Amino acid sequence: MQNDFLPITPAEMRERGWKQPDFVYVTGDAYVDHPSFGAAIITRLLESQGFKVVVLSQPDWHSVRDFQKFGRPKYAFLITAGNIDSMVAHYTAAKKLRHDDAYTAGGKHGKRPDRAVNVYTSLAKEAYPDCPVILGGLEASLRRFAHYDYWDDAIRPSALVDSGADLLIYGMGEKQVTEIARRLREGEPVGSMHDIRGTMYAVPTKDTPFGGVECPSFENVCASKKEYARSCRLEQDEQDHVRGKLLKQRHGKVMVVQNPPMEPLSTSELDRVYSLPYMRAYHPSYEKLGGVPGIEEVRFSITHNRGCFGACNFCSIAFHQGRYVTSRSKKSLLIEAQKITQMPDFKGYIHDVGGPTANFRHPSCALQEQHGLCKGKKCLAPKPCPNLQADHREYLDILRALRQVDGVKKVFIRSGIRYDYLLCDPDDSFFRELVQHHVSGQLKVAPEHCSAAVLDKMGKPHIEAYIEFSRRYFTYTGQIQKEQYLVPYLMSSHPGSRLDDAIELACFLKKNHIRPEQVQDFYPTPGTISTCMFYTELDPYTMKKVYVPKTAEEKGMQRALLQYFKPENRRRCIEALIKAHRTDLIGMGKDCLVKPDEQYSAYLREKAAKQQSGKGSQAHNKPAHGKAHNNNSANRHQANNSVRGSLYASGSPLASKGRNDRWQKEDQRKKKH
Repeated sequence: MQNDFLPITPAEMRERGWKQPDFVYVTGDAYVDHPSFGAAIITRLLESQGFKVVVLSQPDWHSVRDFQKFGRPKYAFLITAGNIDSMVAHYTAAKKLRHDDAYTAGGKHGKRPDRAVNVYTSLAKEAYPDCPVILGGLEASLRRFAHYDYWDDAIRPSALVDSGADLLIYGMGEKQVTEIARRLREGEPVGSMHDIRGTMYAVPTKDTPFGGVECPSFENVCASKKEYARSCRLEQDEQDHVRGKLLKQRHGKVMVVQNPPMEPLSTSELDRVYSLPYMRAYHPSYEKLGGVPGIEEVRFSITHNRGCFGACNFCSIAFHQGRYVTSRSKKSLLIEAQKITQMPDFKGYIHDVGGPTANFRHPSCALQEQHGLCKGKKCLAPKPCPNLQADHREYLDILRALRQVDGVKKVFIRSGIRYDYLLCDPDDSFFRELVQHHVSGQLKVAPEHCSAAVLDKMGKPHIEAYIEFSRRYFTYTGQIQKEQYLVPYLMSSHPGSRLDDAIELACFLKKNHIRPEQVQDFYPTPGTISTCMFYTELDPYTMKKVYVPKTAEEKGMQRALLQYFKPENRRRCIEALIKAHRTDLIGMGKDCLVKPDEQYSAYLREKAAKQQSGKGSQAHNKPAHGKAHNNNSANRHQANNSVRGSLYASGSPLASKGRNDRWQKEDQRKKKH
């Protein structure tokens, strides 16, 4: 055989002596055989169980030919859009077409269709109408109920109904696909597989199963935003493998039925999955095309956990992987590290030992084993739950062991940590060793915003946690005399963020000498609570109104304010500050965000002229209680007090780029006074 990858052509299939595959695995990504890619895990797992699997990567969707080239699979087509939703792969938050695709050879754009699972299913059904089609992966998982589609600006039905597939696997699919494959091999028709956890199926409404919870129908969520919000909450609340119930949603004459979530893989099961014979590379046929960029960040990285009890509202992980955290054993991680050191282009640096959240190793509290995660509550936001058990000892022990592996020079953490969880740990050993050994010059963290009102809608901790984390980070960094920085991730235009909140964040950044190089606009992707807020303008957990910035003009203003220091943003910042009656922040003073320009000067002259011309009429229309009030001035004063009270009370800079002894100098200054 040419290589040890799974076959991607009929010729490679015949090299193995196969006349017919058991499964054709269809993916919208280029074929990368690395355990960070879901396609690699599922196909290698099926292979380990004796199934013949071929990979149909990025097929030409303009005809049915690619779906026929392996012949009819014995059991089923397995279809995924790839590592990310195909619409996110194609379009920016501004709905502009992207110019590249990290999961395609050479980064080339346009190798997969919009809403790939729908298109691929249609072609598979056209090629072999009698062959089962089973959906999985992120796109199908997050679109499994009736959902708001940002790109259509409309409600679309469940991907199961939209595509016409026979079965949908949601979440992490190892156990589901194993059981489905076994039962297909035993001769059971896919249409009778209605009892597998972690799957969805559709039946005529007359065959609706008893029990469970029924969400508002597709028709109702299309007609009523309140019903959509109610459905969103039900879907989120039942995403728990311990207490989650069967969910149903009517789509016309069809009932879509979601079985309760599958139990997460145990430590031993995870170890087995990550011990499969991955090539840890893209298929060699892509080499002449420039390789697959998406592998570069993970090539020398290790995944040690799954699940995330952080559950930020704008993130899809909780709805896909679940909030329950599971992890691999120390032995399994060391074996993988040793494999990485044997790779020919390994330079001694393990880029990441992470997962959805790097410093999560176990469930957030002991109660989850028996009772599941709490409905409608978060473990960390707005404040840590009293039952939270923060413990980094096991994670630290693993990192220490990895540092001792022959051939390893450095072990970094890049996938992001929850700093609020770190602060809950009474033992600062991990924090100190993180700073000393596992930061490659910059540590990326995600405060996202500074306004408490916005952070509450994000499901994030308040800014005081970031302030305290920053103080300790720079203190520890200074003590070891290293030049290291914090890089904060920030988000503009999230539901709940008014123009005043964006200005508050801009003032916070200026006060603390933070100049973000990149700012992320909120992106309403399927399956998140924040997307529900964006569409309905309601908080699904309170049903209270939520302000949502939706116009391109306001989004542009909020984004510009977060990078107020860029000359190209000055005009838009001035417009935003005028609109928000915060012209006190335009000027040459140390607290001002931007300097005035000629247009602003013209605006002031015009304003003065209007005030002068109106004096005569105002003299005849004096207010009953004497002096007229300047509303703009009053608004400015109120806003100033608000900003200073909420942000400046800490008084300490949090510079992402500044000297590491900053905190020590600040502490010394305070002691003198």
